Amino acid sequence: MSETIFDVAIVGAGIIGLAHALAAARLGKRVVVIDRDAQANGASIRNFGFVTVTGQERGLTWRRARRTRDIWAEVAAQAGIAIEQRGLMLVAQRPEALNVIQAFAETEMAEGCMVLSAADMQARFPLQGTRNVAGALWSPHDLRVESRTAIPRLSKWLEERWGVTFVRLTAVREIAAPAIVTNNGTFHAELIVVCPGDDFTGLYADRIAARGLMRCRLQMLRLADPGVRMPGALMSDLSMVRYLGYAALPEAEPLKALLETQQPDHLANGIHLIVVQSADGSLVAGDSHHYAATPGPFASEAVDRLILDEYAALLGQAPPVLERWTGTYASGPDQSFVDAPEPAVRLVMVTSGSGASTGFAIAEEVVGKFYDVSLGVAA
Repeated sequence: MSETIFDVAIVGAGIIGLAHALAAARLGKRVVVIDRDAQANGASIRNFGFVTVTGQERGLTWRRARRTRDIWAEVAAQAGIAIEQRGLMLVAQRPEALNVIQAFAETEMAEGCMVLSAADMQARFPLQGTRNVAGALWSPHDLRVESRTAIPRLSKWLEERWGVTFVRLTAVREIAAPAIVTNNGTFHAELIVVCPGDDFTGLYADRIAARGLMRCRLQMLRLADPGVRMPGALMSDLSMVRYLGYAALPEAEPLKALLETQQPDHLANGIHLIVVQSADGSLVAGDSHHYAATPGPFASEAVDRLILDEYAALLGQAPPVLERWTGTYASGPDQSFVDAPEPAVRLVMVTSGSGASTGFAIAEEVVGKFYDVSLGVAA
């Protein structure tokens, strides 16, 4: 391939790149996605697949999550992507956590949610061993897909339904809009969107460096089928001091102070509990958060044990561990950013681990603004 012309060229085939491909293709644009790997291998497939609305930061991020959830639901039906679960059960293990839930229930973000007593929660979520429950919040707004299969199916659907061209095992060496120079020829496009994930030293390294980013490494586990079906995802008290939709509420401060006394090791390792269930009944549980310029690749058994201890505190003895893995993503002071290194180039990074939850909406905003059409959510 020597020289090819498209309307939109996207560098990076993770969820953010795919989201931009969809937004552009829906406008009738000829789209190419260029990626250095043979298939998805990064953060986009190493997560829960949990499209989280409830608990996202109040305001724009929360609105983006609602829009992204809607697009996931629409796309999944067309692309053959199973929605494995719908809804979130946020369980309060302590009275202080129940206070956070009750405060959250008074905000606009809780529309459609229900505050449940311990008995009501256990009736809706009949998991053997459930303990230490002061109450719960049930949200119908969230959904979950299986990341490791959903991302490849999304790519295939974009190719077959929307005519998106994928060029893989190809490294972009230089961008001088409208030209994209690669080891596999030169491409031209009127809009170039660079979605580098957590690659800080490749394209536009100087502009990325100015953002003060770090990489966040997480540890996750797949557990054997517990023999019961979970009607939705599950979170607990530690999530309420991590997710900004809860943590920014004044009522979260007493809970945080208590957790600093009772679970300092969990907080020090950035652990909060999310449990979701796959079609085969197995559970995905996690996770932890450690920050460094270059996080090491080695998973800590002590950290896994802390995750499993939090599982046991709520649900009893965890089933056997089937898989363990780590992932990394870009982390910074903002939830995400869009930069314009050149008039026809956009550098797009989600820097909060919420790419699957907000990426479709961000892509609509980026593509819509460039082409001066109304897409996405209001800022």
